[in-house]
Amino acid sequence: MEKDLVEYIAKSLVDDPSGVSINVIEEDSSTILELRVAQDDIGKVIGKHGRIAKAVRTILSASSNKSGKRVVLEILD
Repeated sequence: MEKDLVEYIAKSLVDDPSGVSINVIEEDSSTILELRVAQDDIGKVIGKHGRIAKAVRTILSASSNKSGKRVVLEILD
């Protein structure tokens, strides 16, 4: 569910939605989401001073509270 949420948000923000990919790494007590976007769109996903990335992480945190697992978002370039 978290993967779909991040994918939807990222595709809404970028100019090239086909360049969005998410790799999910499951661990015992946490899930790592590795987000990749086109090189030109990295700034749009991170935002000024990281505000958009922080907002997405906040939404993920609220979403993952139900499952009890910690979800980590990594934005890769």
